[in-house]
Amino acid sequence: MADLRLSHHPTLVRRLWLSDRQAVLDYFSRLDSETRANRFMGQVSEAGIRAYADQAMAARGVMFGAFVDGTLRGLGELRPAGPGQSSYFLGPQAEAAFAVERAYRRQGLGASLFGRITQAARNRGVSDLHVRCFSRNGPMIRLATRQGAALIRDGLEADGALHLDRATPLSFWYGSIAEAFDFTLSVTMPPADRRDAA
Repeated sequence: MADLRLSHHPTLVRRLWLSDRQAVLDYFSRLDSETRANRFMGQVSEAGIRAYADQAMAARGVMFGAFVDGTLRGLGELRPAGPGQSSYFLGPQAEAAFAVERAYRRQGLGASLFGRITQAARNRGVSDLHVRCFSRNGPMIRLATRQGAALIRDGLEADGALHLDRATPLSFWYGSIAEAFDFTLSVTMPPADRRDAA
């Protein structure tokens, strides 16, 4: 009998837009308690999740989602660490946050999200990208280390720092094409939950 692993399922990593709000809310609601606590560095109520999902879609920065069979299973966020030069340029320091649903780990989703985050950060003027997590969050620590982040553990928390090269005309061009393609996909290929509701 064939081994039907997740890697054989159609996957897509793209930028998230306001139209993805429900998919983001559903994703956070599905996270098990440990993954949710790791993502938010503490326990968060259902009401807190709903409030965060609303705020996250409109906050400065960008979000990327990893979809498996049309359902959002992993999410990465890029947020400025301070005031930026404009709504697009985030400033020299930013923070990345990631989480992948437990059943969909070890499929490369986290690495793909990290790749899109670092590309977006570089093009938005970020030179130092930080990832903060609990010291016990093995999956996040392994992901950050594989991407080249230097990790410092301080008690219960760990902070990873990744220095990014300056953007180039080619990286700007590639990034703009990728995000335009992402937007087209978000319109023409809505997530599974929206298809099912149609």
